[in-house]
This record gives sequence, C-alpha cells and structure tokens, in this order.
Amino acid sequence: MKKICVSLTLILLIALSASALFGKEDYQVYNEYLRIHIRADSNEKEAQAVKYKVKDAVVAYLTPYIAECDTKSKAENMIESRLSEIEAVADRILCEQGFTYKSRAKINTEKFPTRSYGEYTLEEGYYDALILELGSGNGDNWWCVVYPPLCFTGTGAHYAYRSKILEIVRNFFG
Repeated sequence: MKKICVSLTLILLIALSASALFGKEDYQVYNEYLRIHIRADSNEKEAQAVKYKVKDAVVAYLTPYIAECDTKSKAENMIESRLSEIEAVADRILCEQGFTYKSRAKINTEKFPTRSYGEYTLEEGYYDALILELGSGNGDNWWCVVYPPLCFTGTGAHYAYRSKILEIVRNFFG
C-alpha cells in the first residue's frame, strides 16, 4: 500500500510539473510602456483604409497631450480621462467616410508580439494599451507606443520616432 501511495504521489507531482511547464504561456509583463492598438472592423480594403485615417486623427488629437506627460502613469491617466473624446474623434472619421459602425476605446493589458520602432525593440509580452476597436474590431490592426512616445511626435501626417526617456537621460548627462 505504501508503494502505491508513493507511486501515485510521484505521478501526480510529475503531471503537475509537466502541466506547469507546457500548459502555461510564460511572457513578461512590461509595466514601463503604454501602447496603442487600433483594430479595424474587418480586413476589407475600405475598413483597413479607414483604420489608418482614424489612426492619423487619434494620433494628432493625442500628440499635444502626450507631449506633456513625463511618466507612464500621467499618460495613462490623461488617456483614461479622454476615452470618450478619443471615441468621438474616431467616430467622426468613420462617419465622414460613410461607415455606420462606431468605435470603443479602453485601456487594457494585452499580449503583443515583438516589435521594433527604429532603434528600439519591445519584446513579446503583456503591455498596458489604449485599445481602440472600430466596429467589430475583427480586422488587422495597427499599434505603436504612446509612452514613452515612440510614435507621437511631429505634426500632420509626419511622425518621427523618439524616446522621452532617452531625451531625459541625454539632458541629464549633457
């Protein structure tokens, strides 16, 4: 009887260890970044085209506010307080382009793949993000980084990659 109990205990431990190793995704959570993720309604040509028009309008709307944020927390709070305005900007573009569906904005923690922005690479993992779904949100998407502002500089349709953190470090060391 003792051998059976020991054998069952060993089998149980092996099974639990195997499920922990193979059944669970092990991705890093990156708390120092705030990303933006705009999801198109579908992969139809028109839905993808309007996604980029919405992106341009939302980035133009947020850029002056993001420029004033010197921490991720401030950027997140600023966006959280303007979710309805972000939706209004997106909905205006959707309406102007003849779409009847609306947008939904929220801040959420989601998994992103590895992505490079100029000289910066963000590894695959979980990031806090402004999620903007257009219509069903089932189409291909566009994403970038709100804080540090790697895609929120410049004016009009011309955006340059920059890092607020790198600027602070460079200013500190002269």
